[in-house]
Amino acid sequence: MSAPPDAYVAVEGLIGAGKTTLARRLAAEWNGRLVLEEFDDNPFLARFYQDPQRYAFSVELSFLAQRYHQLKRTTEQDLFATCTVADYSLGKSMIFAGVTLPPDEAALFTDLYRIMYADLPKPGLVLYLHLSMERVRERIRSRGRTYEQTIDPAYLARLQDRYLDHLHKSTDQRVLIVDLGEKDLLHDPGAYAALLALLAEEHPIGTRVVGL
Repeated sequence: MSAPPDAYVAVEGLIGAGKTTLARRLAAEWNGRLVLEEFDDNPFLARFYQDPQRYAFSVELSFLAQRYHQLKRTTEQDLFATCTVADYSLGKSMIFAGVTLPPDEAALFTDLYRIMYADLPKPGLVLYLHLSMERVRERIRSRGRTYEQTIDPAYLARLQDRYLDHLHKSTDQRVLIVDLGEKDLLHDPGAYAALLALLAEEHPIGTRVVGL
């Protein structure tokens, strides 16, 4: 068993990047506590993809509340867990809100976010799985979730840009952006081993970009 690079690791990336699969695998690798986003429980998600303007605030507020309750529970002690691994980070809510909400609603959302998340623990390491837009769209098609098939590629590109901008500006935590290229972490043992080796390296505060 390899050692976790931090007590709290968050795996990030666009839809279909493999966040949940990798988070599960890393939590098992490190005997860690696993925190998975409960997107299937969001009653507004499917409606948001059908009518983004109408349901953007509802879906983002619902996710904000869900993530808050989940992350609040991570403060509870688990004597048998060496670390916490989540398939999303604290900043995800702000990234999506910045893309989906108009300025007035985004300002209100930001106030709520700051109030709710002020005292929650932050990940010591954020691992971002970067894929090209072509591969993201391939992953969405292969997942087969009906409500995801109509997602506007331009929306995904804006999210990717907002993610990268947010992560590059992180100055108070460690960020590792891994360009997966054509590698498949699930089916390529060599790629997964290479990722573990990257995570085992020293990572100073700030953002590091590497290819796998």
